[in-house]
Amino acid sequence: MIKCSLPRKTSSNSTVVKRQFKMATRWGIAGAGLISADFVTALEELKDHKVVAVAARSLERAQEFGKKYGVEKTYSSYEELSKDPDIDVVYVGVIHPHHLSVSSMMIRAGKPVLCEKPLCMNVKETKQLVDLAREKKVFLMEAVWSRYLPVYKEMMKRIKSGELGEIIQVIASFGQPIGHVDRITKKSLGGGSTLDIGIYCVQFASLVMGGEKPVKVVGGGHLNSEGIDETTSATLVYSNGRVATLMCSLRCALPCEGVVVGTKGTLKVNYPMWSSESLESPSGKFESLLPKGRTFNFVNSQGLMYEAMEVRECLKKGLLESSSMSLDETLILAEIMEAMRKQVGVSYSQDS
Repeated sequence: MIKCSLPRKTSSNSTVVKRQFKMATRWGIAGAGLISADFVTALEELKDHKVVAVAARSLERAQEFGKKYGVEKTYSSYEELSKDPDIDVVYVGVIHPHHLSVSSMMIRAGKPVLCEKPLCMNVKETKQLVDLAREKKVFLMEAVWSRYLPVYKEMMKRIKSGELGEIIQVIASFGQPIGHVDRITKKSLGGGSTLDIGIYCVQFASLVMGGEKPVKVVGGGHLNSEGIDETTSATLVYSNGRVATLMCSLRCALPCEGVVVGTKGTLKVNYPMWSSESLESPSGKFESLLPKGRTFNFVNSQGLMYEAMEVRECLKKGLLESSSMSLDETLILAEIMEAMRKQVGVSYSQDS
């Protein structure tokens, strides 16, 4: 059984971070895509966060992003971003085949990193990046933003209170008809239902199961013409009679709910389970509406502000990782997803 490690810190790192973060946390953005746009827009809700620079594949793309979202400094390379002394932390929002190279560059430059999920393409790359962050003693966190939403925090509060009794089953699904999006369906771009949307179901099960590594992973599904998994189902077998059933699809709309079943009752995180605003359990309904009024590319992306808040708190304390999304658990998520997709028949160039 692999358990999550406690966050580690060093006195030298802690001293530097505490001095830097008396004022607003200064963000650098690596990547000028839709998710980066949503992250920057979400930060507008927070007075103690500021985006100071953005880098993209071309200066024109970075400048277009900067003009639209009010970012003053723009760079034509990620290397330039890594060298900016005015940046406290970097959000890596490039497509996931480039997560390893871009995040590694930032870490080697001493920049704390919040990297979009999945952290890397496979277990090998994930371990390489985690090892680098730990060697350099630089903060690294996988951007599993669902973990920090009020609904998820309430869910864990109710589970830990014993309201559901002994947990027996987790059921989670995420499916949308998005098979027309190249980023999701092209193998060269890291496409596939498991890596892109299935990770939300995997992390949901892992959270409820206490970050424990499953005893067995059994997966199956169908590939598209590109050789990526467009529909995948998996059963995660955990110790002590616990099981998780996960479903993800790029072809159809699944319920997109997260259900936790215990010996005393059932809890349901309502649609959309990855960014939900409500849940139901034996003690009643809980609702926490996200801030409204801004325009986003993806549903409820204003909730991205909560993971940014977590990063700021970790850096203020001099931590090298978040206890809510530890690097050990990130490695477990990578192992589960690799087992799922390989059983369906998905193999990326990074695997070899």
